[in-house]
Amino acid sequence: MTVRSSSRKQIHLAAHFPGVNSATVWADPRSRSQIAFSSFEQLARTAERGLFDFLLLAEGLRLREHKGRIHDLDVVGRPESLTVLNALAAVTERIGLAATVGTTFNEPFELARRLATLDHLSGGRAAWNVVTSSDALTGENFRRGGYLDRADRYPRAAEFVDVARELWGSWTPDGLPRPFAHRGRHFDIAGEFTVPRSPQGHPVVIRAGDSGEGREFAARTADVVVSRWGSGGWLPGGHGTRHGTLEDGRAFYADVKGRLAQYGRSADDLRIMPGVSVVLGDTAAEAQERAAEIRRQQVSPQHAILALEQLWGTDLSSYDPDGPFPDVDPVPNPTLTQGQNRRGDAVTLAEKWRALSREKGLSIRQTVIEASARQSFIGTPEAVAAELETWVRQDAADGFVLLPHLTPGGLDEFVDRVVPLLQERRAFRTEYRGTTLRSHLGLPEPAWQG
Repeated sequence: MTVRSSSRKQIHLAAHFPGVNSATVWADPRSRSQIAFSSFEQLARTAERGLFDFLLLAEGLRLREHKGRIHDLDVVGRPESLTVLNALAAVTERIGLAATVGTTFNEPFELARRLATLDHLSGGRAAWNVVTSSDALTGENFRRGGYLDRADRYPRAAEFVDVARELWGSWTPDGLPRPFAHRGRHFDIAGEFTVPRSPQGHPVVIRAGDSGEGREFAARTADVVVSRWGSGGWLPGGHGTRHGTLEDGRAFYADVKGRLAQYGRSADDLRIMPGVSVVLGDTAAEAQERAAEIRRQQVSPQHAILALEQLWGTDLSSYDPDGPFPDVDPVPNPTLTQGQNRRGDAVTLAEKWRALSREKGLSIRQTVIEASARQSFIGTPEAVAAELETWVRQDAADGFVLLPHLTPGGLDEFVDRVVPLLQERRAFRTEYRGTTLRSHLGLPEPAWQG
């Protein structure tokens, strides 16, 4: 499918709260609490000052474990996102509020009700980032225990979203409840929903869509696709990488948009927003220097050994992170680190890292830094603004979800230095023109299926 470019196309911006992951620089003296409400409030207010579409919070249903112990590099606690967003609704006015909530360990009626409540309390600004889980470790925290087989994850998730939309749409636009009934493979429920339609019809649905299965699911069900960014780097616990070049972004964009027609949807019914990170400097050289320093902060000596252990499948604590690579061969061991999203075969990736170390004469830590995901946009504010606009103008994205490395001040520089330039280029709004998240995204209100 060819999506026609337009120089008038506006950039959409969102922000991800930098929670528990390897991209977050905890050691920076500007870093503050990951769980205090003041941190969430500051980041949300900054994003709203920058006229962002929405703020996205992640889900954390279990603390990660490494070598049978709680993972001590990321233990700060993981507050429940909908609770935080309901509180943020009271201290913000326009910015969308997006919660990541899984379909594996929840039930449609209960979750649809919580999301609809946020939508009402916020005046139509709620969004649901739909995720699935096949993690047995996480399943141990729930009464059912265990987890879904991979083959069952997407079918349950798709039906879950369908049921939620049936519930949200069961009230008429003029405020009359109608009984609902759903009979499906995963859910068999009937009754009356308790929350009327919100000012935007119902919450915006967000979905990641990198795999073929994920892209199809997103094309059928999502209003926004948050795609992963990058060029093949991999860092345990970090943000995965898929679309690191303009050409890759254009191919992904065309592929996902091209799947919409079979579901009776148009290209304008879906927004594609890759997750990106930005490093700025007064000169290109300064920006590159700052980016390199951030990568060194992200990959501490302890983190470098942890990353290697996850690939090697064994205890490497006796090795010097500033020394050479292990002389032992990697072995598959998926249970060494639990609660971790892996991307790619660990043993194969370990061999690539070892080859990189040999080729460039790098230490363990230097190799992890070299092989890990890079920042997405590095340069002066003017250069970054121009590149962001190029991606959107050439249909490689509709916008971006910014992934700052600092909590809670990681958006300040971008909002102060890049947003005004985007506005000068007439590539970004100078004010919110509506009150709901759908209005920010330029998405239509869902039609009532009465």
